[in-house]
Amino acid sequence: MIENLIEDWPAYQKWNLCYINKLAGDKTVPLYDGRPVTSERKFNEPHSSMRMDEYIDLLKKGPTDYRIFLYNLLKEVPELQDDFKYPEIGLKFMKKLPFLFFGGSGSKVFMHYDIDLANILHFHFHGEKQCILFPPSETKYLYKVPHSLISHQDIDFMNPDFEKWPALQKARGYITNLKHGETLYMPEGYWHQMTYLTPGFSMSIRSVPKKMSNFAKATYNVFVMRYFDNFMRKTGGEKWMDYKNSEAIRRTNKRNIF
Repeated sequence: MIENLIEDWPAYQKWNLCYINKLAGDKTVPLYDGRPVTSERKFNEPHSSMRMDEYIDLLKKGPTDYRIFLYNLLKEVPELQDDFKYPEIGLKFMKKLPFLFFGGSGSKVFMHYDIDLANILHFHFHGEKQCILFPPSETKYLYKVPHSLISHQDIDFMNPDFEKWPALQKARGYITNLKHGETLYMPEGYWHQMTYLTPGFSMSIRSVPKKMSNFAKATYNVFVMRYFDNFMRKTGGEKWMDYKNSEAIRRTNKRNIF
């Protein structure tokens, strides 16, 4: 977690929910909630949508599960691009892919790693969020769902049941809270779960994986795995989802001799 990386950005002073509402209140945004992944929706398909000003009003009223996820609001509102710059820290960032993420108090993003295995800088604005991370070396303990990028969704990583999920006892990770103006660096392939402790939003920028093995995995994930999984969801329905979840448990426990 980096504390003073963006204090010279205009965004450091300007970016809050009111500012976003002023510039983008009329934009229609995709929304996600906390329901488990099912066969009814494709990879990263939103659950609903509404105007940004309506969504921000919803955030201010109280807790809500609705989140904005991977939305290129900077493309929709070009003025925001003048408020930040790309840090010079030895990474070549993909400058067409800055994404904003919004959430209400108590909303959370399930434990996952990104499909492109990118190196990520995650800048937080307005409010506070908790971040739990695991390096790729801990994947064998996290009940990874096959043909997916997520762990078993019944796991509560904030209060894990070690009797039900015994392999988690071996996992070693990191936890931190992000506040306005702070930056989280997530190396390529790192697992992460985000929980919004208060309403707020963040921005991520990304760099392609440096390791050739991760670049190959990312290529497979983007061009093969997700299309295969979407096809199987369409043809296999909930039987396919049940199979993947049961395999996550079987494979993890077998690997760890439970």
